[in-house]
Amino acid sequence: MTTTAERIQVARGARPADLILHNAQIVDTLAGMIRHGDVAIYGGAIAGIGRYRDAVEHIDLDGVFLLPALIDGHTHIESSMLHPARYAEAVVPRGTLTLITDLHEIANVCGTDGIEFCMRWSQRLPLDMRFMAPSCVPSSPLESSGAVLDAAAIRMLLEKPGVIGLGEVMNYPGVLGGMPDVIDKLDAASGRPIDGHAPGLRGPDLTAYLAAGIMSDHECTTLEEAQEKLQKGMYLMIREGSSEKNLEALLPAVTQDVFDRCMLVVDDRSAADLAYEGDLDHVVRKAISLGMEPVRALQMATINPARYFRLYDRGAIAPGMTAHLITVHDLHRFDVDLVMHAGRLVAQGGRPQFSFSTVAPELTDTMRAAPLTAGTLDIPRTADRFPVIELVPGQIVTRARMDTPEISGNSFVSDTTRDIVKLVVIERHHATGNVGKGFVTGFGLQRGALASSVAHDSHNIVCVGVTDDDIIGAIEALIHGRGGLIVFADGEVKAALSLPIAGLLSPDPLVTVLENQRRVEEAARNLGTLPPAPFSLLSFLALPVIPELRVTDLGVVDVNQFRVVA
Repeated sequence: MTTTAERIQVARGARPADLILHNAQIVDTLAGMIRHGDVAIYGGAIAGIGRYRDAVEHIDLDGVFLLPALIDGHTHIESSMLHPARYAEAVVPRGTLTLITDLHEIANVCGTDGIEFCMRWSQRLPLDMRFMAPSCVPSSPLESSGAVLDAAAIRMLLEKPGVIGLGEVMNYPGVLGGMPDVIDKLDAASGRPIDGHAPGLRGPDLTAYLAAGIMSDHECTTLEEAQEKLQKGMYLMIREGSSEKNLEALLPAVTQDVFDRCMLVVDDRSAADLAYEGDLDHVVRKAISLGMEPVRALQMATINPARYFRLYDRGAIAPGMTAHLITVHDLHRFDVDLVMHAGRLVAQGGRPQFSFSTVAPELTDTMRAAPLTAGTLDIPRTADRFPVIELVPGQIVTRARMDTPEISGNSFVSDTTRDIVKLVVIERHHATGNVGKGFVTGFGLQRGALASSVAHDSHNIVCVGVTDDDIIGAIEALIHGRGGLIVFADGEVKAALSLPIAGLLSPDPLVTVLENQRRVEEAARNLGTLPPAPFSLLSFLALPVIPELRVTDLGVVDVNQFRVVA
């Protein structure tokens, strides 16, 4: 007899269940209501709901709320800087048991080897990972990545188990311009979910973008933008991450008419935020605190993403569904207690019931930058003004402005009195010697330098520093350490966080990563009046698909013009 046939007998009460959860307040995300009853589980799936007696194991929930486990519809696990096993240890106790991840961060460094590394680990974890084939490796032709995934590679990935669609299409100018390689990737994923990435795209250009078959967007920052995209048929992913916080601005867009096309996602979540605030549970909690009815908020983190991604076996508590379940005592507080993966207890009270004592690092030979020489970082004064990146507080979008940094000899240099400091990006994959040089204002750095091998999306070395000596010292220390985060001042490394896996991830437990991250951020704060999460902010300053101005290894990029301008 098959498991399915046996589960039918359990549902009819003719066979004992593996587990019965008695006396639950069941949150029904299909009907948007709460009902009281028992849940019978067999073979990792829900056999029935109602009144059941016979089982191998019984748990009396005594009126506690029973919910489907959370589904994060858009995240990049690499942003946590945690090995996949350590990531699972952090998010599973928070109630996330399914995530859809676009691994374009590690793919930009290691290509399909990076994706397959995560796929292998996903088979060992009580965390169901579904993968979106990265559409933008590199994110644009305006930077140098460690790998290139063309349409043939996308087709190959889409044939692998667990790869369910095409990841965020960041190269929207390429879509609008009908670039053949971009169109080939869209055609390869036809009939599957295709995620978008179109910050600020409106009007006819948005219409053209949607005509390509792109279905969702997580980059909205204003209510008007979100409403237009919903009106034109897009699915709205409302993002509340570590650097990008759009929930409060966009929540009014979630009306009864469009509710079923709205989801809550995290996009990028740091290790510190995972530990101290939570994962998707934090976003649900915040939505409720902003006035959203709890069951509706839960639907946006369960059944809505399940339907969008065509994962019809989860997102609700119903017969035949996978038994991914969580309990909470208070829907408004939304503190997750029990977590069950396929009917098996995997976390309780915020602590995982699984662990990995040691994790061997892999993909460690990725820091291949050419040596820096005297004059490499010089920015000659060829005009009276130079493009400067202006930070926007609380956002990853920037403003472009023309300014006159301080002049030394015939070169532009940092001017700390006006908070204008040098920003450089060093190609680190193929030792090409490419160096992009620019300036940023709003970073608040008064001395020293910060360097990182986490630099979305191609993850070249990005460094902000007051003097060229500071910058070179920080970059050389970073290369020697096989990647990570470096704080450098007074001729020495003040603090470091090692990320030897692709220069992006640590094999260490969460508590170790947090302690080292605390040290680098504390050391960074001693170098000036820096914004919150300075390394996270720094990591986005090399991303040439977020307006308005960036620096890549090819130079200063005007994103709106989609070209190198300095």
